[in-house]
Amino acid sequence: MSLKLGETVRYVDARGRERPALVTAIHGSVENDPSINLVIVSDDEERHDAYGRQIERETSVVHESDQGADGNFWR
Repeated sequence: MSLKLGETVRYVDARGRERPALVTAIHGSVENDPSINLVIVSDDEERHDAYGRQIERETSVVHESDQGADGNFWR
């Protein structure tokens, strides 16, 4: 697997919604599906400011292969 800072991945949130996300940090070896930090554009239309739609951050998000729950992982 090739994963780089600034790359986009698919993030599945705690509600099971799949969203595009930008990788801001990689924790561990890229070859071993590391946990990562992400930036996601808010899907709440009410969350906007002079810069546009606000962002949300998720930290230490594990890969889908390491998550037993139905959400909060990247693929």
